[in-house]
Amino acid sequence: MSRGDLEALALGPADALFLDFDGTLVEIGPDPDAITLPPATAEDLARLAARLGGALAVISGRDLRDLARRTPDALWRLGGHGLEALAPGAAPPPAPAPPPAAVLGPLRAAVAAHPGTRLELKGPVAALHYRAAPEAEAACQAAARVAAQAVPDHVVQAGKRVVEVKPAAASKGAALRRMMAAPPFAGRRPVMLGDDATDEDAMRAALDLGGLAVKVGAGDSVAPLRAASPAAVRAWLARAAGR
Repeated sequence: MSRGDLEALALGPADALFLDFDGTLVEIGPDPDAITLPPATAEDLARLAARLGGALAVISGRDLRDLARRTPDALWRLGGHGLEALAPGAAPPPAPAPPPAAVLGPLRAAVAAHPGTRLELKGPVAALHYRAAPEAEAACQAAARVAAQAVPDHVVQAGKRVVEVKPAAASKGAALRRMMAAPPFAGRRPVMLGDDATDEDAMRAALDLGGLAVKVGAGDSVAPLRAASPAAVRAWLARAAGR
């Protein structure tokens, strides 16, 4: 399929849908805690999950417990870039341990040195936000590299005005592949929608498995399809759900 708009994509009964949250389902804002999913979109997602036989998952860098509070429990939810998965209707498990002190030290030092930056802990994932202090980008990136090198098997993941230090196993692409190997996803065509660098490995995984990928917003991507904004994604979901 050639590069085009999201409107060119029609979901069928043999598809499996994977969606990022921030920047894909909802607009990115200065306060992640204030972000909510519109009630109509929550209903659309639940209805669409039923139409797809349960093969609908939200994959997010958010902590699983935070993601579960913001999305319908009729969906699969994958938090921490896929480190944790929550089946429809299940209760979230207790939070995993935070990153080691050796990881947190350089990140906290960066926050102390650069007003406007903020450290968010999402289980074993540490996110250093500099949206309110864009001039601190280089310093935050450098602090993240130092933090990742402090312990084995940790990597740096850059995003939109944020840099994360996470276990190497935290990969949306690996999570999508795991989900596609088991019911109700197995044997279906994966379709992945995302907006950020953190979503590109999941898009590649979907394409490798014979599926499709949609890039939300501007920027280079492996995705062959585009959506202009989260609002366009929500409108497409409403149509796909039959609303």
